[in-house]
Amino acid sequence: MKLYRPALLSGLLLVIAGSTWLLLPSEGSIQQRYGHMPKVLDAPPRPAVQYPPYQGPHPADWIRPEDPYRYPIEPGTVGPDQPLYSGPLRYPFACDGEHSGLGQPLVDNHNGYGIPVYKPAAEQDQDQRPIGYSKDCLYPTRIDYLYNRTGTNRFYPLSQAQDDIAQLNLNGQSLDFIVRVESGTINRFIYTITTLKGPEDTPLSPDMRYWNGDLVYQFKGGVGIGFRQGRMRMDDMAERRIDQLRQGYAIASSTGNHTSNHYNIWLAEETALRVKRQFIARYGKPRYTLGIGGSGGAIQQYLIGQNGSHLLDAGVALYAYPDMLTQTIYVFDCELLEYYFDRLARDHWSWPQRQRIEGLNALNNVEDERSWVYELAMLIHGGLPRFPLGTSECVRGWRGLTALVNNPRFIHFSPRFSKRLQKRIDWTYWEDLRHIFGSGADDYALQTWDNVGVQYGLRALRAGEISPATFLHLNANIGGWKPPGEMRDERYWRINGSSLFDFSPWSHHNMQLSPDGGRTPAQRSEASPEAIEAAFRSGLVFSGRLDIPIIDLRHYLEPELDMHHLSSAFSSRLRLRGAGQEQQQLIWVTEKPHAPIDEALRLLTQWLQQGQRPQQADDRCYRRDGSLIASGSGAWDGDWNGKPPGPCMRAYPIYGTSRSQAGEELRGDLFKCKLIDVDNALARGDYAPVDMSAYRDRLKQIFPQGVCDYSQPGIGQTGIGHRGIGKPD
Repeated sequence: MKLYRPALLSGLLLVIAGSTWLLLPSEGSIQQRYGHMPKVLDAPPRPAVQYPPYQGPHPADWIRPEDPYRYPIEPGTVGPDQPLYSGPLRYPFACDGEHSGLGQPLVDNHNGYGIPVYKPAAEQDQDQRPIGYSKDCLYPTRIDYLYNRTGTNRFYPLSQAQDDIAQLNLNGQSLDFIVRVESGTINRFIYTITTLKGPEDTPLSPDMRYWNGDLVYQFKGGVGIGFRQGRMRMDDMAERRIDQLRQGYAIASSTGNHTSNHYNIWLAEETALRVKRQFIARYGKPRYTLGIGGSGGAIQQYLIGQNGSHLLDAGVALYAYPDMLTQTIYVFDCELLEYYFDRLARDHWSWPQRQRIEGLNALNNVEDERSWVYELAMLIHGGLPRFPLGTSECVRGWRGLTALVNNPRFIHFSPRFSKRLQKRIDWTYWEDLRHIFGSGADDYALQTWDNVGVQYGLRALRAGEISPATFLHLNANIGGWKPPGEMRDERYWRINGSSLFDFSPWSHHNMQLSPDGGRTPAQRSEASPEAIEAAFRSGLVFSGRLDIPIIDLRHYLEPELDMHHLSSAFSSRLRLRGAGQEQQQLIWVTEKPHAPIDEALRLLTQWLQQGQRPQQADDRCYRRDGSLIASGSGAWDGDWNGKPPGPCMRAYPIYGTSRSQAGEELRGDLFKCKLIDVDNALARGDYAPVDMSAYRDRLKQIFPQGVCDYSQPGIGQTGIGHRGIGKPD
């Protein structure tokens, strides 16, 4: 119901905007955050290639090419930058070495591609013209020594040390806590290798006497779509993994394994393999290589463990999802549903009521700075905020990520690029992986997201939580996302550059909406079956094959509406079970501040030493003080496996997703469903105990192609047949 005209809103808007304006990521604030960084002026033209969707074997069946680069990379020389199998080099590529403490990159062209490179400050004169340009952001390898300052977890250049070097007790010996850090570029990304410094260590000859023989490879998370190098200071890994350094582990990482920079799993794997080759050539072959990392860092471990590279021997996957791509299935529903609840619904939807449809948790009376943004949006669009105020995981955890992944006209770090490049590039995850997904007749990369036939809120209808009229109104209005060629820039991140009354936190101007309030059902989005098949074939989807043991470890964050929801651990478990590999995964859940990482590493090491799963390797849940609540095979029983809740599930209950609330299994890897005619769905009893026969004609109008039949495999997901991943048609 519209309560105010825009002219009458000004007084209310001033009150809220005065409290809110600085919270919004406006064009000015984006410029302030990124505008001081080196700007990419131009890039080589994209080759005029129409990529077909990937049709090759799964990476688990690859024989990977030999690396022609001769390791080790010597100090002062540059590591490899040409890919082996990870796809073509992508441009533009924003350099981040200066903000990682590496200075300016090497000049690699004089064509104006990349960022300008200038004379060193000591050599500068009045002529401030660049001496060249860097499109690939390459840096020579260097060695630095850092020390841990007494009483802190911080590291500083050894040259600054006075009488404040912390002492380290290792195997009964007291040592100065000094580390050797090697840094440089491999595959254009910044890498570091951090080890304890032995007494005879020199830049050309490491002294590894304090090494315990194992390598920890640090993966990091975030949501990235490519086009940038990423930042990593030389002290980052020393401070992040200080506890492991104290135990003698060596630590390796690369910005190519930070998913805040990209989500190309081929490139992530290849980069980590090359970093490990450098480690072996310079420092020695590790007994075991143990992965660790959260969110996207955990996803990399699951997919690398599936895809057969033998990079890792085991992994500690923190706050894990099975993969990035299947997250988009329900995440892309979030803003469609939130816009429906906020602007299109007939009835008031409280935040807990939204959870019945969205699956992800939602709560009333949650303090959140974005609640002000929500109030502002409702007022701007002629309504009142929905009280009581609150929020959902869709809003708190995922708002903005659909735009980042899916909108070719939006990039949140746009000041890194010239205006010319901003307009020329399609800024999406799909575009970054067009060599895998393939490209269509419109020259945009093909996509995997689909909601044709999805009956949102089906379980709530069956449970009597919503009426048939509400169910029909929801599904008639939900719509989908516009094709990439029709999308326009966001109106949340650019609020200072457009009219205030264009402001939209939902990006509804990029949605396919009903023209008449649902009488004409809104058009849904259709995926490319070939792109879906390419996603499975290429190893972008975790299908349940796992060649390494993984401990899926996380804090319970559901009350915080954090995006790292617990149900994703059971999505992975269901996929593992389908492939007969569930014994490879343990699920450990605790509460802050308890974090049993060292215990997880010890157990995985024992697992590898024994060559089989130890008897004490079991699912667990802990209290925040570290005391055990329960463990064992039935600890996590629940609806996901059709059993009464076990003690861990009772302590830490899980929620679902919009697709599980629409009738899909929680494993969550169905992109495009096969359809069943509405008449057959009615006859089969799909709506029981609700009798929907009186609404047959309306159902057929909303779902002219039919509704999802979750008893069948998804379209594009069969016939892969590699090592138990996928089943033939």
